[in-house]
Amino acid sequence: MANQLDLEEQEQLDQIKHFWSTYGNAITWALIVVLAGFASWNFYNYWQRSQANQAAALFDEVERSIQSGDATKIDRVFSDMKERFAATAYAQQSGLLVAKQYASGGKADAAKAALTWVAEKSSDVGYQSVAKLRLAGLLMDAKDYTGALNQLNGVFPAGFEALAADRKGDIFALQDDKLKAIEEYQKAYQLFEPLTNYRRLVEVKLSALGVNVTTSAPTDTAQGK
Repeated sequence: MANQLDLEEQEQLDQIKHFWSTYGNAITWALIVVLAGFASWNFYNYWQRSQANQAAALFDEVERSIQSGDATKIDRVFSDMKERFAATAYAQQSGLLVAKQYASGGKADAAKAALTWVAEKSSDVGYQSVAKLRLAGLLMDAKDYTGALNQLNGVFPAGFEALAADRKGDIFALQDDKLKAIEEYQKAYQLFEPLTNYRRLVEVKLSALGVNVTTSAPTDTAQGK
């Protein structure tokens, strides 16, 4: 009986050896791949957290440099942010803040460059849209109407469509193209939420062009122009 059990155990052992000799390497490599993937995922998460923490610290430095008004420091810190953490939301926020500081300080070209960087590099459509709208405003102030319209002719997400249409209306109005201005203002008026200040402002602009928003038709004064 004992010999029979020994034979059965030996047979099972031989089967295990045969199975392992046939599939052992494949199983080992599969485990290595799984464990390596798990380790890589943990490292990636750690790296992401580390990047976010470092970017947040540098963003604080950007804010402090802006508050100090030190132009050289602003340039240096923002350049560092773009070089090291361009893919983070902190970099996009930094671009918008720095552009605002440049514009208020009379450095229009630097402001345009910062906004262009955000518009082109950001993967967030919200930051892209804000950058394009502000850049269009700066170009409009510089009387570069074609460049401003180019910033506004792309697709904007729902929350920014009305603002883009309103700004396009402003540009066409400055070019004395009243029909196109009215078209864009009417579009903006329809897209803005009722009772918002922006919508009332667009209503004033339409009224100045001779359009009664209650009828959506130009008055005789507008038709005669």
